[in-house]
Amino acid sequence: MYLPPGWPAEVRPPGSPDWEASAVAWLLDAVPPDYRAYGVLRRHPLALARMARGHVRANVAAARDGYRGAAVELKEHLPPHAVEAVLAAYRREGPRLVRLAAAIELVEQALRGEPFVQRMNGTGPRR
Repeated sequence: MYLPPGWPAEVRPPGSPDWEASAVAWLLDAVPPDYRAYGVLRRHPLALARMARGHVRANVAAARDGYRGAAVELKEHLPPHAVEAVLAAYRREGPRLVRLAAAIELVEQALRGEPFVQRMNGTGPRR
């Protein structure tokens, strides 16, 4: 089975034994721990994927906003090296969140039953 670039290593390929259980476990790790209290999200992985997508997209937006304002907001309260360290953390965290959001979208697509098809020109999956 073809898995597109960005497919999370922790999630088994769609159709394999326990693949949805691995998807649920991985998705639950991508959201706040309180989400584990909602049985409906474990019973309906697609609902969990949708909520995870929204949560992570909001985190991407918050990281971008935080990066834009951190230097100005913190420069009078932190030493310059600490401000730079905060900005470096944002520079690492932002791309990680973007990759996570893309992976969640792939898992959500698979949970919808949409197959991944490798393009002949090698440019990635067709949806």
